[in-house]
Amino acid sequence: MVTALALPISLLKTLLAGALFGLLPGVILTSFASTIGSTLCFLISRYLFKDIFQEKYKKYLVKVNLGIKKEGLLYLLFLRLSPIFPFFLINLTFGLTQMKWTNFYWISQLGMLPATVLFVNAGNQLSQINNLEDILTMKVIVSLSAIGLLPIVTKRIYEKYKTKN
Repeated sequence: MVTALALPISLLKTLLAGALFGLLPGVILTSFASTIGSTLCFLISRYLFKDIFQEKYKKYLVKVNLGIKKEGLLYLLFLRLSPIFPFFLINLTFGLTQMKWTNFYWISQLGMLPATVLFVNAGNQLSQINNLEDILTMKVIVSLSAIGLLPIVTKRIYEKYKTKN
């Protein structure tokens, strides 16, 4: 429901899933819940708000539609791989495009998975902190570092892809 209603608290929800359920159950629950919620948000945007926002944000939607036309489904994949772009905005924006909802679902499922694993793992590691010494464990440091590196790695992959095409 948090994702379907475009509430920008997905990070907290994902960290909490890791803390409450552990890594594997947290990833499975969060991955499917967030993708289903994202798709519902996409559909709500498409069928309830398309007429209202199509003209108002035409300038931005032209850029997104051009990106989809040039890059195809990889455009959404790279946006999903980068946690820099708020997912709720991606959900709402892509609902206003011509993309099929089924493509949106499976690309979102795939593209959000790496960040989901990292954030659920970070929540799992943070839940195991009982005192100050636990903060500086290798698992916590690696988990939090991986979150910081994900946007950089995603950008490099995208740049390599762009130079090949």
